[in-house]
Order: sequence, then structure tokens, then C-alpha cells
Amino acid sequence: MTAWSRRALLQRGAYLGVSLLGMGSQTARAAGLHVGQPAPVAVLQTLDGQTISTAALRGEVVILTFWATWCAPCRAELPVLSRYAADHAAQGLRVLGFCLDGPERLAQVRAVAATLSFPVGLLPSPWMPGYGRIWRIPVSFVIDRDGRLADNGWNDPHPAWTQERLHQVVGPLLV
Repeated sequence: MTAWSRRALLQRGAYLGVSLLGMGSQTARAAGLHVGQPAPVAVLQTLDGQTISTAALRGEVVILTFWATWCAPCRAELPVLSRYAADHAAQGLRVLGFCLDGPERLAQVRAVAATLSFPVGLLPSPWMPGYGRIWRIPVSFVIDRDGRLADNGWNDPHPAWTQERLHQVVGPLLV
């Protein structure tokens, strides 16, 4: 085992341990997500070193999408979401992609990210402050122009984005 992969395994183990210790409070915060209420601020550290905060995107419609390179439903929805984001960027749509792959899969993440019209970053832990533990993927959350939660991905029985679902959920927010 190389030093890099050993380090990655230790980091993942540490994140898991911390996650398990804080499970109750994080779960409660995720259960506290309510459509129409202010959305928790999310911060994406992109693969190219930028920091993008949903707080700075007030006035735009924002989709937070959580995915992984090894997730087949994620890989199927990403091109659909990317096309929709590119087609509606002028209307104020922004998508932030949070990848759950570890740093040891950075090359694969970069390869997928290069095909997308939106910024991507690695999620350093399965916990997203305010959104809870990301335990199911794909999962997405939509934030309206006023910073309120417009769609809670935890409540979606079929969470993968389709063209129809994007038009139904996101379309009305773009007018």
C-alpha cells in the first residue's frame, strides 16, 4: 500500500469516526430541512481551487448535486443536468457538484468534471453542514433566488434528475 492510499484510508476512517460521533446532531439538522425555509449555506471548494458559497449566489437559482464516479444513476443524470444548466445559465441557474469520491480517485473525478458545464469539488466528508450525512446518491437540493429551499432531495422518491423533473421542479423558479 502506498503512503498516499494509506493516508486516504486513514482520512476516510477519521471522517467516518467523527461522523458517527456526531450522527445525532447532523441527522437532526438534515431533518430540519423544510421547503420554503432558508436553505443552509453550502460551500464548494472546486477542483481548480475556487471557493463558491451559496450565500454569494443569492438572486440565482442553485442546484446542489451530490454524486460519485462509481454511482451509475449519478453518471446517467450528470449529462442531463449539465445540458440543462448550460441551457438555463442566462436565466440565473447555477449548479454546484459535490463529488463523494476520495482524493485517490481525483483523476476519474477530473475526467467526469471536464464533461460538465458546472463546477465540481470533492466533498471531504460524507457530512454536509445543514444537509446531514449524504447517505444516498444521487441526491440534490434546489435553492430559490431568495435563498430558500425549493426542493428537498431527501424527500424525492426518485431523486435522479430527468429532463421532465428539471422542467417541473426548476423551470418555474427561472421565470
